Amino acid sequence: MFVRLADLTFSYSDSVPILDCVSIQLAPGWTGVVGRNGAGKTTLMRLITGALAPSAGHVRFDPPGARVQLCPQTVETITDEIATFAAAADGVSRRIQGELRLDAGDLSRWPTLSPGERRRWQVGAALAGEPGVLILDEPTDHLDADARELLGGALSRFSGVGIVVSHDRALLDSLTAYTIRVHEGTARLWRGGYTIAKQSWEAEEREHHAKYERLKHQRNVLARRLADKRRLAQSAEAEWNAGARLRMKGPRDHDATSMLARGRAEMASRRISRDAGVLRRSVDRVAERIEEFHFRKEKGRSIFIDYRPAPASRLFVLDAPVIMAGPAPLLTDVHLVVTRESRVRVAGPNGIGKSTLLKAMLASARIPAERMLYLPQELTIEDGARLLDWVRELGAAERSRVLTMAAALGADPERVLESHSPSPGEARKLALAYGLGRRVWAAVLDEPTNHLDIPAIERLEDALAAYPGALVIVTHDDPLAHRCTNVEWRLENSRIEARST
Repeated sequence: MFVRLADLTFSYSDSVPILDCVSIQLAPGWTGVVGRNGAGKTTLMRLITGALAPSAGHVRFDPPGARVQLCPQTVETITDEIATFAAAADGVSRRIQGELRLDAGDLSRWPTLSPGERRRWQVGAALAGEPGVLILDEPTDHLDADARELLGGALSRFSGVGIVVSHDRALLDSLTAYTIRVHEGTARLWRGGYTIAKQSWEAEEREHHAKYERLKHQRNVLARRLADKRRLAQSAEAEWNAGARLRMKGPRDHDATSMLARGRAEMASRRISRDAGVLRRSVDRVAERIEEFHFRKEKGRSIFIDYRPAPASRLFVLDAPVIMAGPAPLLTDVHLVVTRESRVRVAGPNGIGKSTLLKAMLASARIPAERMLYLPQELTIEDGARLLDWVRELGAAERSRVLTMAAALGADPERVLESHSPSPGEARKLALAYGLGRRVWAAVLDEPTNHLDIPAIERLEDALAAYPGALVIVTHDDPLAHRCTNVEWRLENSRIEARST
C-alpha cells in the first residue's frame, strides 16, 4: 500500500496557495505531520482523504480504491463504527479491545466518559476496520501516561499507511519512522521521528544561513576590490590629465617618448576600467543570489533580565487532612510547600485529582493574587475577551513586556489585540504572556500545552526554563517537564508522593 502526492497544490479561490507543489510518497508504517497552527496540516489531511479537491496535482493510492479512515480531534457522539466495534466478536476486535482496556458496557454511559476514554474507543474502532490508510488528528489529547502507552502499543501493530498529526513529541519519536513538516506553504518528508527529523531540517537551515553569510562575505570582498579599482582608475586618470597639461607646455610634447608614455597610460586606464567592470558584474551576480534568500525573523527576547523574586521564601503552604471532590474525599494527609525556587511537576492518571490539588494549593497562597499566574486546562471565550481587556489596560512598559512574551510564544501581538475573541491557542499564549510578562512570582499551569502546536510548545519550554519564579505544572509533555522541573508530586491511591527527578 502506498500513497503518492504529486505536485499537490491547494488554495482557496485566488489567494496565495496554502500548499504549493507538494510531492511525497508514503509507505506502510507511521508518518508524523507537524507544523505551526495554520500552516496547512489539516488541509493536507483533507486533500488525502478527498474531502478537498486540489487546485493542481493529484493524490494516488496504490493499489487504487484503498479505504481511508480519518479520526478527527474530537469525538462527541457514538458513531456507527464505534457501536459496531463494541458489539463485534471477531478476534481482531476483541484483541484491540483488550489492548486498549475497553469494556463494551461503558458505552451505556457515553456522556460521562472522559475525553480520553472516548478517544480510545474511536481509535480502536478505526483499527478494527483495518483501513489501508489511517489518519489520526491529535490522538493523545487528554490521555494520561498509561493510556498513551496503551494507545502507542495498539498503533504500532497497524500494518497500513498511518499518518498522525500530533504535538506529542514523545509519541512521534516512539511511533513514527518519517515526519512531514508543513512549513511556509509547502510540505516535505524527512526521515526519522520528530526529534531526528528536526535535527535534519535545523542542520539544513544552518547550512542555508551559512551559505548566505558566505555570499555576503564574498560580496563585501568583491565590493572592496571594486572600490580599490575605482580609486586606481581615478588616480590614473588624474595622472594622465596632469601629464597632458605639462606636455602641452613643453617643447618636445610630441616626441616618441611622450607618445609611448601616453599609450601606456591609456592602456593601464582601459585595463583598470575593464577589471572594474568585471568586478562590478561579479558584485551584481552575488547580490542577485543573496536576494534569493529569505528568512523568517524570530521574535522574542528575554524579559526576565531584571526579574525580582518574591520577598517571602514560602509562597504556598498546604496542610490538609483531606481534600474533597464534592462530597467524596480525594486526597488525604496533604502537606506541601512551594518556595520561590520550586520547580514542580504534578503527575498521575486522569481523574486522580491533579486539577483539584492545584485549586486547593492556590487557596493556600501566601502571596497576592496579582503576583500569581494560574492557567486552567481550558479557557472560555469570555476568558479570552477578558484577557484582551486586561492587556489593553496595562501601562506602556508592562504592555510591551507582555506583547514581547506573546511574540516569543509565536502569537502575532497586533493581530491578537485587534481581534474580538482570540482562538483557543491564541488565548492560551496570551494568558501565559500576561502572567510571565508581568513577572509574577509563581506560575501554576494546568496542561499549558493544550491547543498549542509543537513550535509554540518549544517556545513555551524555552520561556519556562528561563523563568526564575516558582513553577508548578500539570503536564503530559515529558520533554517539557524534564527540562523545566526538578521535583515530581505523584498522586496515587489518594496520597501524594514527592520525589526529585
